[in-house]
Amino acid sequence: MTGVLEAPETKALLDLTEQIADAELAPVAAEYEEAGEFPRALLRTLGRAGLLSLPYPEEYGGGEQSYEAYLTVLEELSRRWLAVGISASVHALSIFPMATSGTPEQRDRWLPWMLDGESLGAYCLSEPQSGSDAAALVTRAVRDGDDYVITGTKAWITHGGVADFYTVMTRTSDDGHHGITCLLVPADAAGLSFGEPERKMGAKASRTAQVRLDGVRVPVTHRVGAEGGGFPIALSALDAGRLGIAACAVGLAQACLDAATEYANQRQQFGRPIGDFQGISFMLADMATQIAAARALYREAARLRDAGSPFSTQAAMAKLFATDAAMAVATDALQIHGGYGYTRDFPVERYFREAKVLQIVEGTNQVQRLVIGRALTSGGHRP
Repeated sequence: MTGVLEAPETKALLDLTEQIADAELAPVAAEYEEAGEFPRALLRTLGRAGLLSLPYPEEYGGGEQSYEAYLTVLEELSRRWLAVGISASVHALSIFPMATSGTPEQRDRWLPWMLDGESLGAYCLSEPQSGSDAAALVTRAVRDGDDYVITGTKAWITHGGVADFYTVMTRTSDDGHHGITCLLVPADAAGLSFGEPERKMGAKASRTAQVRLDGVRVPVTHRVGAEGGGFPIALSALDAGRLGIAACAVGLAQACLDAATEYANQRQQFGRPIGDFQGISFMLADMATQIAAARALYREAARLRDAGSPFSTQAAMAKLFATDAAMAVATDALQIHGGYGYTRDFPVERYFREAKVLQIVEGTNQVQRLVIGRALTSGGHRP
């Protein structure tokens, strides 16, 4: 049976992705990362090519691609530049609540703008004191007539300060996770401000900053889903987002393997390429195997999602395994480069720093293990 990725339309999409990534992203990634410059113009280039709206309905301007195809695009983008892959993943995450829980009127109003290739979204769940414990968030929205007035601070927000809209999880009552509501906040809303970009060890071109809401007023019509219904929306969005990060991790790991293999074939020691030595060739073999396994995990989870089957546990497994694999592969790639790998003259130094964050974002890998373990002990996981 022919798979989704072998379909002519999908092959053309992946060819286009590789062409743009090779021509527009790979040549400038190191320069932007060194400067910590957010590549807004390059993201518009991807958007105009339709690469930022792939998993959403065509009637609203999306690409209506399978999740498997969309994730493969993320992998290819991240193979050239992780920060861009993360941006594409987070943008899709920020649209998810409106696309899945918005009313028909809301989708008609907002989705064409969100998916037009020019706009960029941010997903605001984490706070300074509530990261993994999302139900503990304290940012509050108080009803005032036909508006909500929002006060609080969101932390670790990708695209904070550069997005055109913010999908914000807020507290509308003190009833635990039943008191969380999802609101759409335009970037030009009065009272919205941003912290300085976080000083990160890697993925410096990916803008990460606090989002501060000081009496931000939005109409009730900007509420996505029912009041108090935001937590299930947030969890569903994170399932999809974890697959995005898994695909990004595989792309980064593949870049590490590419660099390490090239170096091992070129570097001479004792009159032979170091790749001829068993110690190095076995490392490369293990790296390739981990990447293949991680790729298979995220694609299987994507196929479950495309089929409308439960995939939360598989998403957690894919995110856990792929990001741990990326960290291990990056470590070995640096080791194969020896002293040169520890310098900025070779890309594996940057890849090594970038890999670490993937074990943290969209739920730490310790949280993924909790998700998987609970599914197993409750009988909810089917191998």
